[in-house]
Amino acid sequence: MNPIYNRTAILVGDAAMKAFSEAKVIIFGVGGVGSWCAEGLLRSGVTRLTLVDSDTVSVSNVNRQDMATMKTIGQVKVEALRDRLLEINPSAEITAIRAIYCEDTAGEFDLDSYDYVIDAIDSLKDKSCLILAAAASRATLFSAMGAALKTDPTKVRVAEFWDVRGCPLASAIRKKYRRNNTLPAKKFLCVYDDEVLPNAGTVNYALEEPSTGCGSTSKAVTNGTMAHITAIFGFTLSGLILQDIVSRHR
Repeated sequence: MNPIYNRTAILVGDAAMKAFSEAKVIIFGVGGVGSWCAEGLLRSGVTRLTLVDSDTVSVSNVNRQDMATMKTIGQVKVEALRDRLLEINPSAEITAIRAIYCEDTAGEFDLDSYDYVIDAIDSLKDKSCLILAAAASRATLFSAMGAALKTDPTKVRVAEFWDVRGCPLASAIRKKYRRNNTLPAKKFLCVYDDEVLPNAGTVNYALEEPSTGCGSTSKAVTNGTMAHITAIFGFTLSGLILQDIVSRHR
């Protein structure tokens, strides 16, 4: 076993560590939430990761995204994050896919080939599509609801999708499903936070790198976000996978 995982192995045992190394995880969206989820998994021994995102690193990402630094601005996000993760464990199997998950591309992803699917997508339409597909697959799905407009770390929590309260994004997705009479095939846990603050400041958007126009940064509204909240969301998602694996190998 790689010695960087010695402290983890002391806690969870050899059987869980073996299961960590064998688990296949795909993460859709590697921004402020997904990037930290990937790092939390890799640092714990989950080394077979597929990263999916279409965007490039911009100046506005530096305040909250794991791989975003002044040196990586302009780089493809999944490639920058892959390089970051390989610095931690050069023998990890990291697949970087620059793409959007949406109705048109859904058929390109074999979700049944993964043990876990992480949904960290911002777009309501694409997120709704992924949730339905992942819930119908053999994989275990964990999803992040909205992480913007929040500052209180004690309000981040986990609940089953239909039990999430106080999150506008979760509410909008549920309404969409009910309206279309298409419900997820199985239950799944979400990381969410019921704090919704107003934006108190303004931004000089001329200082930001332009979006590629094909990913999560193509938004009608840009809301404020902070690193400690998005990182807690991401680490909580990684923790749900790790906890699930450990519970199966006690």
